[in-house]
Amino acid sequence: MALSILPVFLVIIYLTRNGKLDAFFVNVRGQRTRIYLVGCLCASVSCITLAYLRAPSILVAAFATGLSTALIFTLINLWWKISLHTALVAASATVLVMLYGWAAAATVALVPLTAWARIELEYHSLTQVATGALLAALIVVVMFYPLALA
Repeated sequence: MALSILPVFLVIIYLTRNGKLDAFFVNVRGQRTRIYLVGCLCASVSCITLAYLRAPSILVAAFATGLSTALIFTLINLWWKISLHTALVAASATVLVMLYGWAAAATVALVPLTAWARIELEYHSLTQVATGALLAALIVVVMFYPLALA
């Protein structure tokens, strides 16, 4: 948390208070890029730190998958707004189902609920939330599974 999430929140708070962002929840695609870049930097530091400390392979795989997702979403954000919130929930649900099977299947229900909330708040379109969820789940299957479970 201290290496990956807290720094991103602190940067968002700083930028919001100094008028560099319109709001804490960054809705303008152009303003999201620097947040994505901070997230990529933090994920990189986290991956290196965890690998250096010989953390469990599942944890390193989760952070490496998160870094890959952040990099891909950063590139997409240069041209199009994609739902990171829906992506994070979909990726988390996918990991939980991979690790715990049917016992974690109920977490999948959180994906459409998150997508609905993002659409209802008018932060994203149906295409943006669906693409975020599907792409994140695909990245987890391609990256996390071979690194952590193979």
